[in-house]
Amino acid sequence: MKLGFLYAGQGAQHPGMGADLYEKYPAFRAALDGADADFDVKTVAFTDPNGVLNETEYTQPCMVAFAVGLTDVLAEKGIVPAAAAGLSLGEYSALYAAGVLDGADAVKMVAFRGKAMTDAAKGVESAMMAVLGADRETVSAACKAASDLGVAEPCNFNCPGQIVIGGEKAAVEKAASIAKENGAKRCMPLKVSGPFHTRLLKPAGDALAEYFKTVTFKEPKIPVLHNCLGGEKAASDTIPALLERQVQSSVYMEDCIRAMAALGVDAMVEIGPGKALSGFVKKTLPGFPVFAVETAEDVEKLPELLKEVAFK
Repeated sequence: MKLGFLYAGQGAQHPGMGADLYEKYPAFRAALDGADADFDVKTVAFTDPNGVLNETEYTQPCMVAFAVGLTDVLAEKGIVPAAAAGLSLGEYSALYAAGVLDGADAVKMVAFRGKAMTDAAKGVESAMMAVLGADRETVSAACKAASDLGVAEPCNFNCPGQIVIGGEKAAVEKAASIAKENGAKRCMPLKVSGPFHTRLLKPAGDALAEYFKTVTFKEPKIPVLHNCLGGEKAASDTIPALLERQVQSSVYMEDCIRAMAALGVDAMVEIGPGKALSGFVKKTLPGFPVFAVETAEDVEKLPELLKEVAFK
């Protein structure tokens, strides 16, 4: 079978994530014990004693260490991807799965990224809001109409009928109001700490560009679908440049899901925590096989679920 791996992004984290995997699988333990961060990743991920897991600079290393460990556990069972993508932060995990980065480098890189994003967002009264039940043109037009109050941009095209906008608070609120006037069913504020994937994050992109000069990026062994493109990179694209662009521009997750299906994968596997990306797949490609894996129980069940798909 050809499998596409989808890696969860920021927002899916929760205390306790990975604790059962750490107890059961040496490969998962190795990934978390070897995580290169200036705090104890497993303590924050498992118990979050100081209540910091939802802060960007802590979330990102925890999520990528989790993804690296779970990818290694699945590989030991012969379950490997033929293509990979991830939502925002999850793109770094996808690059690990593709052999572009090793696990320690990926965790260290997103630890830097989290701090750069936090610094870039300081002093900005920002907001992000999910707009439900509207198409891309309606949302883009609403953002443009609200630009007199500041930056408001579509920052995540998640799936049909779910688009996230972000930017400066007053402009985002006005854009959401305009979108509702033009047919959006609902607009939901998101609990985030910055205007992610908008041009307000350019300082984070600049910081990453400098950081990437110190990192070796290998050639991907499998196709990676990039957030800012909605598909594979061109020969003229470089991964560092795409990651620099990614942090300050729209995430085309719906397009990445469609591009993955077009590569001929038989099923998609969401590497959690959470099931948000599985939901995006179901709305984008109704009926397409997708499985979310977060716990040791999920890992043990997955081979049988994949067999059922293979024999259909």
